[in-house]
Amino acid sequence: MIRRNQTVISEFLLLGLPIQPENQNLFYVLFLVMYLTTVLGNLLIIILIHLDSHLHTPMYAFLSNLSFSDLCFSSVTVPKLLQNMQSQIPSIPYAGCLTQMYFFLFFGDLESFLLVAMAYDRYVAICFPLHYTSIMSPKLCLSLVVLSWVLTTFHAMLHTLLMARLSFCADNVIPHFFCDMSALLKLACSDTHANELVIFIMGGIILVVPFVLIIVSYAQIVSSILRVPSARGICKAFSTCGSHLSVVSLFYGTVIGLYLCPSANSSTMKETIMAIMYTVVTPMLNPFIYSLRNRDMKGALGQLLCKKKNLFGS
Repeated sequence: MIRRNQTVISEFLLLGLPIQPENQNLFYVLFLVMYLTTVLGNLLIIILIHLDSHLHTPMYAFLSNLSFSDLCFSSVTVPKLLQNMQSQIPSIPYAGCLTQMYFFLFFGDLESFLLVAMAYDRYVAICFPLHYTSIMSPKLCLSLVVLSWVLTTFHAMLHTLLMARLSFCADNVIPHFFCDMSALLKLACSDTHANELVIFIMGGIILVVPFVLIIVSYAQIVSSILRVPSARGICKAFSTCGSHLSVVSLFYGTVIGLYLCPSANSSTMKETIMAIMYTVVTPMLNPFIYSLRNRDMKGALGQLLCKKKNLFGS
């Protein structure tokens, strides 16, 4: 058997986005604006929920965690993308690559679990309105959030440790703008069967199970509304669930489009575009979805602006 070159890889080269050199600065400004919008929008939601006592409810506790997750999820990849767009050699150290992969998995999984918790909250609010306070107690909400963090920590650590045991030989070029797990596996020169098996099993648990639970929650909600159909009930359900459904559609739509609906020529271009959707676009749009379609959030923002106006006016 011919032994492959066992040169130790100390860094990886990220090919980045397939952008023409003359358009590089334009896309740099675009992604910078989108990232700043993501940070400011999600920070604003977190601050509003913290400052307004009317928003100290289970739904907004989950939303606050979701906004933090979105902010961090985008921060895992976009700053490095922006740095590499201005660099002659877009590299990332080996340890930095594994760290980026860990936090990418962590905050991506966390969003999935938080969306399930929010779906359960909406299910209880509509199907058991009289028992909502007793069911969605602060203890249960805290337990759901802590469980989400613990499960995502375990899952991200498992994949990172399995990746760390692999050997990387000559090829260190990643055809992506971040350290994507599947791209790294293609570069490994040691056996990756264990990694692929864990991805297949855990991927089903982390992505498919939460998605099914969300579908079941909304099936119960629709069934509850249809049992006593009324225009008021439908409007209330839509106002209660509309924002969450929009976020779920954005998040799972891109994931399903990338992993469950492969094209005949599954290209790097498609993977890159889909990755931009769920790492850059979705975290940026979520604050707008919740603030523009949520009366309580708009009210809290209005009160904050009034306080600031009175403070500077006095």
